[in-house]
Amino acid sequence: MSPVVVADDVTKRYGDTVALDGVDLAIDDGEVFALIGPNGAGKTTLTRCLTGTRTPDEGAVELFGAPPGEVQADRLGLLPQDFNPPDRLTPRELVDYYAGLYDDPRDVDGLLETVGVNPEVETWYGDLSGGEQRRTCVAAALANDPSLLFVDEPTTGIDPAGRRALWRVFEDLAAAGTTVFLTTHYMAEAQRLADRVGLLADGRIVASGTPDELVAAYGGDPALDVDTDATPDDLADAGYTVEATDDGLRVQNIAPEDIGGVVDAFESRDIAFDSLSWSEPDLEDVYLALTDDPDVVDADSEEVAA
Repeated sequence: MSPVVVADDVTKRYGDTVALDGVDLAIDDGEVFALIGPNGAGKTTLTRCLTGTRTPDEGAVELFGAPPGEVQADRLGLLPQDFNPPDRLTPRELVDYYAGLYDDPRDVDGLLETVGVNPEVETWYGDLSGGEQRRTCVAAALANDPSLLFVDEPTTGIDPAGRRALWRVFEDLAAAGTTVFLTTHYMAEAQRLADRVGLLADGRIVASGTPDELVAAYGGDPALDVDTDATPDDLADAGYTVEATDDGLRVQNIAPEDIGGVVDAFESRDIAFDSLSWSEPDLEDVYLALTDDPDVVDADSEEVAA
C-alpha cells in the first residue's frame, strides 16, 4: 500500500533562510506521525508544504498519490497554529459554518461535545478562554470527518485535563483509521499519540522512528539520582558509573532491581543520603540529546522548563 503522505527532497527558502533542507517523509494510512523540534526548525513550513498552502522551492509532495491541490477537500482536515476564526460567533455557529462547506459533515453538537465544548453555550468565540477556543477549532477541523488530519500544535493553551481529553479524541480518530500528522512541543503528547516521531532541526529530519526506538537509540540509560553530599570518588570502587549533579550523585544504567545494591554500597561506605529518585529516559531526553535546545514544554504546564 502506498503511503498517504509523501515528501520527497522538499526544500523551502525565505530569502537567504533555508527553512526546509531536503526533507524526506512518508506516512502510512492510519498512522499518527508527530513532528517535534525547536522553534524555527521548520515545522510549520513543512506542514504548509504538505497541505499545499506553501509550494516547495525544490522537491515534491503527494497526498493520496496526488499533489495536494488535486485532493478532494472533504478528505483533508487542517488546524493551523495561527487559525483565527470570526470572533462574533458562538462555538456552535462557528463549527456549523465549517460543517456547511461539506456535503456530508459530522453532527455539530456531537462534535462539540466530543472535544469538550458545550454546544448550548452562547458565548462568542472571542470571549472564550484560550483552551475553549482551541477545542472549538479542533471541532471545526473535524467537521468533514477527514481521512487525513493535519494539526499544528493542537493543544497549545489548553489545561492538562482538556489536553488529555483531546488526546483521547485523536486516539479515537486513529483507531477509526484516520491518518494524523501533528506538530507539538509537548514530548508527552508525541510519546503517547504517535506511532512514529520525526525530529526536525535546522530544516532537516535528523531522526525518525517509533518513540521506543528513538528513546533506545538516543535517550540514554535509566539512572538513580541520590540527594547526598558525597562525591563520585566516594563510590569509585563500587563498580558503578557515577557522576555529580547539583543535588548529589547520579548512578547511571540502574534498573529498578539494582537499586537495593546501590543503597547497600552507600551504607557499607557510611555515605549518608536524603532521598533516591529513579528515572528512565523518555522522548524529552531524545529531544535534548539531538537538539541541545533547553526549551522543552512540560506536558502539564504552559511554562517552559529547562
